[in-house]
Amino acid sequence: MEPVETAKAVHTVVMNTQFYLACGIFFLALAIIMSEKIHKTIISLFGASLILILKILEQHDAFHLDEFGVDWNVIFLLIGMMIIINLIRPTGLFEYIAIRSAKAGRGEPMRIMIIFAVITAALSAFLDNVTTVLLLAPVTLLIADALEVDPIPYLIVEAIASNIGGTATLIGDPPNIMIASKAKLDFMDFIIHLTPAVIFIMGILILILKLIFGKKLKTRDELKQRIMEMDENEAIKDPVMLTKSLVVLGIVLIGFILHGFFHYEPATIALFGAALLLLLSGTDEPHHILAEVEWPVIFFFIGLFIMVGGLVKVGAIKLMSEKMLALTHGNLFSTSMVIMWFSAIASSVVDNIPYVATMNPLIVDMARELWPHQTGLALLQHPDLMPIWWSLALGACLGGNGTAIGASANVIVVGMSEKAGHKISFLKFMAYGLPIMLITVFIAMTYVWLRYYVLGMHG
Repeated sequence: MEPVETAKAVHTVVMNTQFYLACGIFFLALAIIMSEKIHKTIISLFGASLILILKILEQHDAFHLDEFGVDWNVIFLLIGMMIIINLIRPTGLFEYIAIRSAKAGRGEPMRIMIIFAVITAALSAFLDNVTTVLLLAPVTLLIADALEVDPIPYLIVEAIASNIGGTATLIGDPPNIMIASKAKLDFMDFIIHLTPAVIFIMGILILILKLIFGKKLKTRDELKQRIMEMDENEAIKDPVMLTKSLVVLGIVLIGFILHGFFHYEPATIALFGAALLLLLSGTDEPHHILAEVEWPVIFFFIGLFIMVGGLVKVGAIKLMSEKMLALTHGNLFSTSMVIMWFSAIASSVVDNIPYVATMNPLIVDMARELWPHQTGLALLQHPDLMPIWWSLALGACLGGNGTAIGASANVIVVGMSEKAGHKISFLKFMAYGLPIMLITVFIAMTYVWLRYYVLGMHG
């Protein structure tokens, strides 16, 4: 055999070996993460280190190349927002909102459930879902106790509402942050394309809640009066810091809306807001604020990006995109619907973050197959590709409502409820979550079909 042919044969063997190693590492890591036997961050980092040690990815690829490496825009956007929330949390703002909302409901259990669902969805559009339920769940338990009603339906509804609300904006849910970064979409893109669907879905959710709980949630008049006598102003612990926080949060949200116009990445806006609020807080010791950042989540993302980068490097993602196109025969409407429903079902049993991390490069590769002469933004934001990005976001975020492990917010709510002495079984959560998930994804499917394929409103 000629030296050139020998070299080619060796290269082919190496590439085949790396292909199977990268796929084996990723899917084994995913299986262990699903089993919850070992913490997902440990598995993610170990899988990433194997990808680097086995030279499936070089370190330079992992840390410096957009195509294969860590998406630092996602990482620093998350860190910036976590710092801002950690500085706002001690002011008592969220407890104030919860008590004020309960009083606005005049102590009526059904009315309070609807108000809490809307508040949770609205907060989740701008805060991390986990943060939202962590802040509201304790107050919900307190109010349910005062009304002597079962808190479980309230907590499950809040988890569901947080996942729906988080779908509405770029920063509402980690999958949206990842999709925005990959497709180079800005804050207003999500507002224009996803917020209308979420508002309609929330309206349907309220009707469903009235249908299910309208006659079940009752309490006595003297207990309603107990709610009306609560003083929400006592919840505010630091009025001066609260004012500073609201000003900075306003600046950050305006920055997100205008970041595309000024050509800033969302991470730049979030880090500026975090640094400004740290400065205004007057703290000499930022250690405790920085220590409260969800570092396990951050490192989970970093490890995940590296493992998925390995799949991209060995051609596994390209192969998957070709199979997807073959399945739908290149029909973009069929592709959009398959991605939405597959995303919803997969995200109800698998954390939607690794799922979207895998799907992002798959959609990019699929676009390259369909429009080989397009590059850059013209490819990533091809008018016919946009409904597929929105289908991925809607499916992945709404699908998390299907089971107790479908989204991080669900896991948190189940844990907090059990700690308070109200056990939510896997089947009990699914009895509420799965039907709502199926209804909301069907609404999302109808929305995508009407808006993009009937009316042709891609812009």
